[in-house]
Amino acid sequence: MIEAVRWAGERAFLVELSTLEEVMAFDARLRADPVGQRDQVPAARTVLLTFETAARARRAATRIRDVELSPVAVEAGTEIGIDVVYDGEDLDEVATLIGLSRDAVISAHADVPWIAAFGGFAPGFAYLTGDDPRLDVPRREAARPAVPAGSVALAGGFSAVYPRRSPGGWRLLGRSDAPLWDPQRDQPALIQPGDVVRFRAVREVAAARAAPAPAAPRSADPPAPRGGLRVLQPGLLALVEDLGRPGRAGIGVTQSGAADPRSARLANRVVGNARSAAVVEVLLGGLHVRAEGHQVVALTGADTGAVLTRDGDEEPVAPGRARLLRDGETLSLGHPATGLRTYLAVRGGVDVPSVLGSRSTDRLSGIGPEPLAAGDLVPAGSAAVAAVSAPVPAETPAPASIEVRVRFGPREDRFDAAERRRLLSTTWIVGPQSDRVGVRLAPADGSAPLAVRDADLPSEGMVAGGIQVPPSGEPVVFGADHPVTGGYPVIAVVLASDLPVIAQLPPGSRLRFRESDPSRFEPADALPASCQRRD
Repeated sequence: MIEAVRWAGERAFLVELSTLEEVMAFDARLRADPVGQRDQVPAARTVLLTFETAARARRAATRIRDVELSPVAVEAGTEIGIDVVYDGEDLDEVATLIGLSRDAVISAHADVPWIAAFGGFAPGFAYLTGDDPRLDVPRREAARPAVPAGSVALAGGFSAVYPRRSPGGWRLLGRSDAPLWDPQRDQPALIQPGDVVRFRAVREVAAARAAPAPAAPRSADPPAPRGGLRVLQPGLLALVEDLGRPGRAGIGVTQSGAADPRSARLANRVVGNARSAAVVEVLLGGLHVRAEGHQVVALTGADTGAVLTRDGDEEPVAPGRARLLRDGETLSLGHPATGLRTYLAVRGGVDVPSVLGSRSTDRLSGIGPEPLAAGDLVPAGSAAVAAVSAPVPAETPAPASIEVRVRFGPREDRFDAAERRRLLSTTWIVGPQSDRVGVRLAPADGSAPLAVRDADLPSEGMVAGGIQVPPSGEPVVFGADHPVTGGYPVIAVVLASDLPVIAQLPPGSRLRFRESDPSRFEPADALPASCQRRD
């Protein structure tokens, strides 16, 4: 049965169910008969539904009580064998936790079939269920910032293999070289829901695989028919981004896309592109490019004091207006005084190959184009749809101290009322480890972080803007490349309209949260009681 509907911001909610079997039935029936969702993520006890607008989310929340939860017939999956070297960092600790010897843990893990229940967290990551209750161990109290690719792990009654290097809090038992994810395959994920996985204990994984064909030198890319922008210096980090790849979270692919989509859309508007055209996202300036062929460009976001060099003379380039770069002329971005990310649009859009329907670079999963390097050509496409616009007011990037709006939930009940108040009353400082995956926060005055009653919960879907609180108590605000699922509670979610502000906060910025009025999103008489805020 549906136990609760928990809002995750104004455009998404978690449907909490009683069993994994009900989750799988609910997920299957909503895929067959959608309620307007843009994406859905099944997990251990929940299904996350996300929507294009808050209005669509509200309408869907009134319909889901009628979804049938009886089991759905599923075809038998493929049996997949995975070789594992059982030498993981947490193997001895797991043995101590469950009262078995090291060899007995290996035997328990390798001698039983594991069924793939659902995907999530990252592309190719499959949550596997087994029949041995002894292997139900909690996550680590502190997640590792980087778990090696191929790590075989346990947590919360599930087992999994990490497809690539990524953060994670599961207990590591060993390692494998199984090719879990390949976007070039017809079915990118090796393990699909319903497949049977059998782990095989080996002394060493295969020492070598067929080596991929060597890539052509990046600087040797042939010029595009319309030319483009040649990278002379990439700066700290320059990425190709569009509005992302929604609708694929069920296979572990987050939407990604521009961290500040408002600035990206504005840049495209100025040069006459479709709003979804690919642009270059530049972190803290420093990008230098040279035009190959005449190109119309525009800059938005953080103002870097850019200059155009023409015949040895420098001209300032104001943000929010189109500029013609003639063949051979250069555009150089300085470093912003405020803000973090600048967006460079070229008329026609950045014409690089798309992966899974998008040209965006997803830093967590590794999907999409590589970061730009010196010598790369940023090819201009021919997808312009309108005339170059008149100058538009440039968005002002976030100042060094800012206030953003949040909505509590979906797991605010894991925190005492005093801790929820402290989330709002504390001034938080942005930490140096922040990136496109998440903005890491600490109390600016050095006080104790938030206290959570129970920081470990069954894995469930995550949304951009979710404020996740790990056992350390220091919140992380999820960004564009956030994991699809996670196992630590989300106390609140930043409103979608304020996410561009978060994306422009450099390390050292100060941030406060303000609760938004819940009645703005849901009339109290329109939703089930379990949708309502609980104090």
